[in-house]
Amino acid sequence: MKQTKLLNIVVALTGFAIIILGLNIGLGGILTLGWQGARDFVTITDAPSFWVQDSHVRFIGGLWFGVGVTFLTGGFWLSQLRPTLMILCTLIAAAGLFRLSALRSDIILSADIAPSMILELVGFPLLAIWLLRSGTELVVPTSKASGQPGKEKPLPS
Repeated sequence: MKQTKLLNIVVALTGFAIIILGLNIGLGGILTLGWQGARDFVTITDAPSFWVQDSHVRFIGGLWFGVGVTFLTGGFWLSQLRPTLMILCTLIAAAGLFRLSALRSDIILSADIAPSMILELVGFPLLAIWLLRSGTELVVPTSKASGQPGKEKPLPS
């Protein structure tokens, strides 16, 4: 029972963190709201193209916000949302692999990215396994005749 309570807390806190990240990008766009660092890392040289890309980033931030709401809700309704949460954990791990497509080990292994990538590639798969294990119960077969575990009568031939 304590394991389930701990899992509920971990899932809900994960959701809360993802909601904050989603809001940062969803409401702030490419420039973000600055909740994860400086906002002055972009110089806009083509405003119309920038605003199109900014709109796409805001959409992705909204999706991330929705993922966070799902995790937060899952902290309270774990049994109903367990399969959905496991799928989201898998998608997040797969998305973490896309970081490798930048082919920039200096960035990927930096203190700014490595913790996120470790969570995506290790933490979320472990959370999915924990969710899977929390949904399975050990069933001990019993004999209809004796009602005792492990004492099943063989079927007559």
